[in-house]
Amino acid sequence: MRASIILLAGLLAWASADTDLAHKQQAINRLLYHIYDPIKSSYTDLKEAAASWNPRDHTGHCKDGGTAITKLMDELDHGRLTPQHHWFSLFNKRQREEALMLVDALFQCKTFESFKSNAAYFREKMNEGEFVYALYVAVTHSDLTEDVILPPLYEVTPHMFTNSEVINQAYAAKMRQTEGNFKMAFTGTKKNQEQRVAYFGEDIGINSHHVHWHMDFPFWWNGAKIDRKGELFFWVHHQLTARFDAERLSNYLSEVEELQWDSPVEHGFAPHTSYKYGGEFPSRPDNNKFEDVDGVARILDLKVIEERIRDAIAHGYIVDNDGKKISIDNDHGIDILGDVIESSMYSPNIQYYGALHNTAHMVLGRQADPHGKYGMPPGVMEHFETATRDPAFFRLHKYMDNIFKEHKDTFQPYTKEELTYENAEITGLEVSELSTYFEDFEFSLSNALDSSDSVKDVPVSAHVSRLNHKPYTYTVKVNADHEETATVRVYICPRYDNNGVQYTYDEGRWTCIEMDKFWTKLSAGANEITRKSSESSVAIPDRESFAHLIKEADEAVASGSELKHDSIRGCGHPERLLLPKGKRDGMEFWFFVAVTSGEDATHDDLVGNDHGGNHGYCGIHGETYPDRKPMGYPLDRRVTNPEAFMSIKNFRSIPVKVFHKEEH
Repeated sequence: MRASIILLAGLLAWASADTDLAHKQQAINRLLYHIYDPIKSSYTDLKEAAASWNPRDHTGHCKDGGTAITKLMDELDHGRLTPQHHWFSLFNKRQREEALMLVDALFQCKTFESFKSNAAYFREKMNEGEFVYALYVAVTHSDLTEDVILPPLYEVTPHMFTNSEVINQAYAAKMRQTEGNFKMAFTGTKKNQEQRVAYFGEDIGINSHHVHWHMDFPFWWNGAKIDRKGELFFWVHHQLTARFDAERLSNYLSEVEELQWDSPVEHGFAPHTSYKYGGEFPSRPDNNKFEDVDGVARILDLKVIEERIRDAIAHGYIVDNDGKKISIDNDHGIDILGDVIESSMYSPNIQYYGALHNTAHMVLGRQADPHGKYGMPPGVMEHFETATRDPAFFRLHKYMDNIFKEHKDTFQPYTKEELTYENAEITGLEVSELSTYFEDFEFSLSNALDSSDSVKDVPVSAHVSRLNHKPYTYTVKVNADHEETATVRVYICPRYDNNGVQYTYDEGRWTCIEMDKFWTKLSAGANEITRKSSESSVAIPDRESFAHLIKEADEAVASGSELKHDSIRGCGHPERLLLPKGKRDGMEFWFFVAVTSGEDATHDDLVGNDHGGNHGYCGIHGETYPDRKPMGYPLDRRVTNPEAFMSIKNFRSIPVKVFHKEEH
């Protein structure tokens, strides 16, 4: 199966003019509508395909001659696939293999019509979770579905994002045939200090970003090379951890401590979340001591893997499957190390270096039932859409982040010559008011409930308090010797730890949060560059609601009008969470800007083309990462001489405060 997946994006881009975007969007919407129920009878083309389409009879529509379809059909016909109405976890090896068989089968379709018909057929026969995952990945990466917007997962599988109490209220409302809009609270109580930052880990925008990132950059992917995938794994999780730490500081908590395999996890976690089928997500008690997990790993195994990785960092090279040394003592080393730690299929030696990240997720997720004694389903750590709900997620990633930092700290600090951009000098930096507030956000729970053609649907939704910020701008004043393209890099960095002690430059650089990065044309002389928070290249706006996508596509199909989309990808940090919460009286940060040479760019059009506006954490889909510099530059290496660092003429840092306001 993986031998055929290697063809995924590397094959010829087959023409997809057989179906316009409106019809494609409508079909994908309908395939994902009420995923746990049969396809609606009014969706006649999909219903007919599900009933009468035989994939074996249409192998001529497959780029591989039907190899992938035949393999999946053999598994189905012999009853070897996971049944419907059963939980699904990507970390379950067999379930992942089944989902990837469908991914491969959809990727091999020559036309969207065959893609749609095969999807409809398997939707009615495969496990619902496997189908949703496969369809999301296939739509994300297939040439046939370019420009199709995937509906927000929190409205397709609401159980994975919503507290059980709210789901139960929604069921009761439907039984009474009354509309309902129910408040969703965060887990825990004020007795648990971790509840202070639950608004971040349980934010459905963060959950959505995390799961979509792992769909854009799957650990199992061995097809066409995804540029700097390992480094992006490091960077996006480093930034999640840094942002979580900033939220903790905003709430008078110390930075999250790294996980230690020999020490108990002090704070437990009760998810208050249920599978659609499979019961409650397991809880973890306070002061949980790690146990070996049957069929996954011993704690000793994780320690051995960690030691091998740290040895590789100390030696400056990885040993590949053939015993050859691959240097990581260079800027590309972090990319290799990311592949190793995750581990992805790009790892040079999975057998020796293991899969620290993936295995650790499973070990943490199974601690409630490590020996399978109670037959409990996977924990929240075994799903990318639920993992950040557990504060232990950030402890795990602080642990791995410190391994990455150990590697980064082996490099010599940048010299003044390496950091200086001779053409530019920053002469001024101004930032408007930075303030945050909480607001209610409403999303539909319709797809969480069973439906039928004979029972009328009623509007049921949940609303949850979420963090947002007032729009802000910043202005960078730059003198340039001559006209030239330049790169502008923007970070915000906490000034003080929770004890009020100011971070040194070298301590503080690792806490910095990337806020923006863009390319601009400098004119000779004075330049004034003003940028809005909404233009950030690390963030995306709110996802279009499922109901809006359905209405928009249906109207376009009915009228024969063209359907156009502005924001397509689901990968990207929520724009409203760009700023940490801050404090009522203001929380102090450094606002840091570096203007560097435009030769950093890997694309010629970056001044006028933002390529979707989310490349900071998610790259440019299917293309090279836009920045040649290491992610986090120029703060990715040690700063041993702060005075010299801040004397660089193309750098500027000013103190700012982030205020949290109860009302806006």
